[in-house]
Amino acid sequence: MRGQAMDHDFWHQRWQQNQIGFHKHEFNPILQTHWPRLSIPEKARVFVPLCGKSKDLLWLLAMGYQVVGVELSPLAVESFFADNNLQPTVRRQGDFWVSEVDGLQIFCGDFFALQTADVGEFDAVYDRAALVALPPDMRIDYVMKLSSLLPTNVQMLLIAFDYPQHEMPGPPFSVQADEVERLYSHWCEVELLTSDDALATELHFKERGLTKMVEQTYKLLVR
Repeated sequence: MRGQAMDHDFWHQRWQQNQIGFHKHEFNPILQTHWPRLSIPEKARVFVPLCGKSKDLLWLLAMGYQVVGVELSPLAVESFFADNNLQPTVRRQGDFWVSEVDGLQIFCGDFFALQTADVGEFDAVYDRAALVALPPDMRIDYVMKLSSLLPTNVQMLLIAFDYPQHEMPGPPFSVQADEVERLYSHWCEVELLTSDDALATELHFKERGLTKMVEQTYKLLVR
């Protein structure tokens, strides 16, 4: 997979230098508003790829789901549990360190090395910061890997950004609607739920030079 080693170094450095402007200190309102449209039953297993230390893991847990995240950075995983005053048990499983508290598991390691035998099957996926974290040459690999982990009828909530890529280097990267269609439509039903002006609420992106940024929310269903 092209650029994968460079990507590892990049993300480790971002966490070590606390360059994590993508991290939100509150629950994502898009998750709160649109997750119910997926009608995922309580106790279902929800997968959160490239989860960082997102507080959204706690929101999903509070809704009664079994939550499984995967994150490359050990620092991000340690910070998540420390920030939320949680004491996980930690064990080694294959290529991963797995941190667990009731109803929540975070696999620390390379997403691309994850196997169904490691994590079991999922009922739903929440992708707020995975697809948009990856440069174009890694997105196909990401989607292919994700599809290998998911059985039919899994639903996903996907959040993407559409902005003039030349105005700001990613991440997050711009992933336009036609690219979402190309990446997912051959194996998922794709429904655009909302398109919102992200610059109205994400003011730091204006400071980075953006003149336009649309946050798009998709509901996907694996065929």
